[in-house]
Amino acid sequence: MTMQHIYDAVMAYDEEEIPKLVQAELEAGTAPDKVLQEGMVAALDTIGERFSEGTLFVPEMLMAAETVKAGLEILRPILAEAGAKPHGTVVIGTVKGDLHDIGKNLVAMLLEGAGFRIVDLGTDVDRELFIDTAEKEGADIIAISGLLTTSMMEIDRAVHAITKANETRNLNIKVMVGGPPVNQDFASKIGANGYGEDAPGAVDRAREFTTH
Repeated sequence: MTMQHIYDAVMAYDEEEIPKLVQAELEAGTAPDKVLQEGMVAALDTIGERFSEGTLFVPEMLMAAETVKAGLEILRPILAEAGAKPHGTVVIGTVKGDLHDIGKNLVAMLLEGAGFRIVDLGTDVDRELFIDTAEKEGADIIAISGLLTTSMMEIDRAVHAITKANETRNLNIKVMVGGPPVNQDFASKIGANGYGEDAPGAVDRAREFTTH
């Protein structure tokens, strides 16, 4: 049994085999964090690179993320028991008035696979709920998604409210935005700290914000 088997299982989207491989690696004495980083996160990074190159697409990304999620079911309680700290906490959701969640779900799964703690608020999320939840959970990042062009105004309002809350509530929460109608120019214009062009890009931005 080697870490390569876990890596290969993610690359093959083998959701049924991955829990057994992770369990066997742990029983062989491998540190759980090493299993996560060198086995599953490394594979997700490769998947992300291929997605960005245009050789893989959203369905494959979802299958890889679901495979990692199955492995995390074994790893998560062991990591928690060992006192392993997540890279950071991300509150994620789709803005008020928008019920689309496929992109948001993919980003959430990839972030969790990369070692972040995720608080998923779902869809149609009021901007105050983003802020209140982030404050309660001690979040490092709020990640806001929108699919509709009409959602852009609400994304703008949410970012403005979070920026104001950072000042008035003495918070230090980074805000990331993403979705088909969003681009870097829009993100910069409304004052967002980061923009993810795609799901792997969102993970890269989150890592930048939480690397000390």
